[in-house]
Amino acid sequence: MNSCIDIHTHVVPENFPAYVGHVAGAAWPSTTAAHACHRHVMLSGKVYRTIPDTCWSSEKRIEGMDHQRVQRHVLSPMPELLSYWLEPEDGQALSRYLNEQIAGMVSSAPTRFTGLAAVPLQDVDMAIRELEFAVVTLGLAGVEIGTNINGVPLGDARFAPFFSAAENLGAAIFVHPLRPAGMDRLVGPANLEQIIAFPGETGLAAASLLTGGILTRNPGLRIALSHGGGTLVSLLPRLQHGWETFPELSGVMPESPVVAAKRMYYDSLVYDGRALAHLIDSFGATQICVGSDFPFKISDKHPVERVEALGLDGATCALLLAGNAKRWLDLQ
Repeated sequence: MNSCIDIHTHVVPENFPAYVGHVAGAAWPSTTAAHACHRHVMLSGKVYRTIPDTCWSSEKRIEGMDHQRVQRHVLSPMPELLSYWLEPEDGQALSRYLNEQIAGMVSSAPTRFTGLAAVPLQDVDMAIRELEFAVVTLGLAGVEIGTNINGVPLGDARFAPFFSAAENLGAAIFVHPLRPAGMDRLVGPANLEQIIAFPGETGLAAASLLTGGILTRNPGLRIALSHGGGTLVSLLPRLQHGWETFPELSGVMPESPVVAAKRMYYDSLVYDGRALAHLIDSFGATQICVGSDFPFKISDKHPVERVEALGLDGATCALLLAGNAKRWLDLQ
């Protein structure tokens, strides 16, 4: 089996505990039986998504990994479960349950799984405490965060203490789109949210990390962006030109956007060899990791072959398949 680490895979527990909070109508998740080997994820009394058993079964997941020639999955919650819209105490309770479930999966197959936590970023102090618990006590490698927290961009100063804490803990950070901007401009079925809006949302989040100075203030952060960084690869030349042209931008960004962007990591989930080659050319072969979005319908079913088809030399191919992910996760 090729040594491959897939950094973009999601987990949903088979069941959730009953809601014990005090907010009427809280969007607390649950699951109900669906057709064979599937369950419905329920939010606010409606079916949010129907999920396969590979979302919660370690054994079924490993079967899928072997079929795809993937050695290790980085497990993160289905993004909607981050639930930043819950009251902070409810968000912390849900995060703790998710983190313990993911830690249990990692414990069941430590050579096949690495886990990322959820934290209630609607309360930064609470999020820092949950991150500390997840990394220090549960042994998770880092955290998945949404691209915005109830509409507030990641580069906003209120989140600076969280990023400093993540740097101090050595926690890897995986950024995934959540409730994206621009939905009012789309025409078509509801799943255009994932297909069209997610890349733009990720690009905006990445740009806010740069213009907000997060990477400059925390040079030890290891941040990976899902979906190839979304539109950042197209925004970056324009941002660089603006940085060189407008003193008010360079005044708040002491580091060149191009230089800073090449210190982040990007998954390979762009569904096209030419687009993936452009990512490598733009951000560097040392910054791209395999990502598939397993086990959802939109996933890349052949993530290893996608990299191998580029015809890279053996050393570079090995970096993309596993070496860069090991460095991001600090698995060296």
